[in-house]
Amino acid sequence: MVTLEPLHADHADALLAFEWENRAYFARTVPDRGDAYFTAAGFAARLRALLAEQHAGVCRFHVVLGEEGELIGRVNLMDLVDGSAELGYRVGERAAGRGVASAAVAQVCRLAATDYGLTSLTAVTTLDNEASMRVLARNGFTRVGDTTVDGRPGVRYVRRPLDSGPGRASA
Repeated sequence: MVTLEPLHADHADALLAFEWENRAYFARTVPDRGDAYFTAAGFAARLRALLAEQHAGVCRFHVVLGEEGELIGRVNLMDLVDGSAELGYRVGERAAGRGVASAAVAQVCRLAATDYGLTSLTAVTTLDNEASMRVLARNGFTRVGDTTVDGRPGVRYVRRPLDSGPGRASA
């Protein structure tokens, strides 16, 4: 079982270690964050900015914790506007393929509806990220069109309404 926790400053060390450990793994399917992100100063500045956005209610950031309380992923809701947000998530290589992303996305969809008052979510992924497309489909997201993700062919998804129960959108 996985647990979601809102991102807070106490996650800094574990989060940076998680990002370092999985940098090459993530770069296979999503754009690399760049060297400056991984410096102590760069990471601290980015974390402060994220926490400020979260405090302002613009975004909701979460860490995904495994059974032993270790940080194994992230799931975020960005750009909360007019009852909608964009979903983003990443699960570390050691936890991949074990249903962690599907479980974390299901949990954040429930939170989005019940705690954050959202009615729809969007998500994008690259065409070569089949695992991400499966996670979205399992959680009631519908493919709505093609897009480009940092110069790569991608797919756009939407899930609405969010209040139709765990992991599934209503017909």
